[in-house]
Amino acid sequence: MTSTATPAEQTRTVLITGSTSGIGAATARTLAAQGWRVVVTGRDRARGDAVVAGIEGSGGQAVFVPSDLTSPPGALRDFARAATEAAGGRLDAVVHNAALCPAVDTIGLTDADLEATLAVNVRAPHVLTAALAPAMADRGRGAIVVIGSWMAHVGHAFVGLYSATKAAEIQLARSWAAEFGPRGVRVNTVSPGATRTPINAADGDVIAHMTAGTPAGRPGAPEEIADAVAWLLSDRAGYVHGAEIPVDGGITATRSV
Repeated sequence: MTSTATPAEQTRTVLITGSTSGIGAATARTLAAQGWRVVVTGRDRARGDAVVAGIEGSGGQAVFVPSDLTSPPGALRDFARAATEAAGGRLDAVVHNAALCPAVDTIGLTDADLEATLAVNVRAPHVLTAALAPAMADRGRGAIVVIGSWMAHVGHAFVGLYSATKAAEIQLARSWAAEFGPRGVRVNTVSPGATRTPINAADGDVIAHMTAGTPAGRPGAPEEIADAVAWLLSDRAGYVHGAEIPVDGGITATRSV
């Protein structure tokens, strides 16, 4: 039987890349708590299954679909189809969260890290948006959020490639807003500051020092980033197109060195 429910009455569906831990997992939990059906994805099935189990244990809806975002474009398009099917045949939103950040200088960056970072941070979002945005545009409704970074706006000696890829992704979001916005698909960016996640747990002192002089005076939490993403995906942000929202404790606005 064909559903007669209106888009507002249907369960909203969202794909969040890199959502087996950190900001991605926090975003998955936040959106699920707000009634979204979440497609959790990443390379680690055990971690993905754990995120799904936690969401379902809290009464939410989630499913895990494995992905390797270093894959060539054809495989990424196959993943887009699998994610759409897992979501029930329709994706209402995409959050481009997955990223690699090799913390080395230009000379120390390996060829493998160069290729993988470009693939995950730039190629994958581009291919997935090209694969998924048209269906949203055909329905006249959808939203995409890119997770940028405060580092896209400053020079840094050890994460130059990461910073450049985030700047590229932020610019892609602006271009996608111009391309798909007139057809009902809103595209925006949330750029976190230094945020405590399991990946940087061993660098707590460094992050604390980095954020001590900011207006917030502390690192961010993944849930604070997730709240901003959730707002941008909501109807309350219906007039927001092509924006970059810094959720960074004020580091980009006030950084003096």
